[in-house]
Amino acid sequence: MPEIAEVRVVAKTLKKSLINKKIKKIEIFYPKMIDSNIEEFTKILTNKTFKDIRTYGKWLIFDFGEYSMLSHLRMEGKYFYEESDKDIEKHTHVIFHLDNGFDLRYNDTRKFGKMSLVKTNEIFESNSIKKLGLEPDDKNLNEDYLLKKLSKIKKPIKDSLLDQSIINGLGNIYANEVLFLSNINPLKPSNKITKEEAKKIIKNSKETILESEKMGGCTIRSYTSSLGVIGHYQDKLRVHTKENEKCLKCKGTIKKIKINGRSTYYCPYCQK
Repeated sequence: MPEIAEVRVVAKTLKKSLINKKIKKIEIFYPKMIDSNIEEFTKILTNKTFKDIRTYGKWLIFDFGEYSMLSHLRMEGKYFYEESDKDIEKHTHVIFHLDNGFDLRYNDTRKFGKMSLVKTNEIFESNSIKKLGLEPDDKNLNEDYLLKKLSKIKKPIKDSLLDQSIINGLGNIYANEVLFLSNINPLKPSNKITKEEAKKIIKNSKETILESEKMGGCTIRSYTSSLGVIGHYQDKLRVHTKENEKCLKCKGTIKKIKINGRSTYYCPYCQK
């Protein structure tokens, strides 16, 4: 699943091609992907011009002025900017035909992605956005905020870092990396995290996401170069997917366990 860094890279890449382009026609082949009234969705967005493309956590926000489209890629979602006469691929579910002879095509092998129409001035009141926590690099993300969020949670800290209502945008890859950099065992109860550990989580979340964004994100599995961008942060991963490899810090062996069904990689010596 693309996480916050990858989604930001997608937004920046799409902006280069889409700003000031107008939607002439919309084709929807899988209506369940649209979390809005289909007729209203197509009617309002037809003949609208892309004003901006930005993100919030793992959400893409396509700004058309009065209205915006929210888009979540979920596990396998990808956008392609292609010439309109190119053959339509099997897993293409939504096509935005543009006024320059190109299309914005949404492709999703698992059909989990979602799109919805909202008024731009009501984005942060929408059901998709209003319950989300702060992004890793939000200036308001501090140890007091984090400790308050974790204070009544007994489940493992790894689970809490995947909870989008706490820190918005972290996924499995970066949660594993942040806990390793913070020397925190992923199984530690969330309500046992200390103030010093909270500071480390915040610092490493911010630094990891910003560094990954600069490097184009992680090009592994479901996040690929669908827009011609190949990320390189996977070359810097310390523990994720490193089962049975040597720890970069202590030369111990990286272990893999499952926490709530998610693959969790950690060093049992550095993260006691």
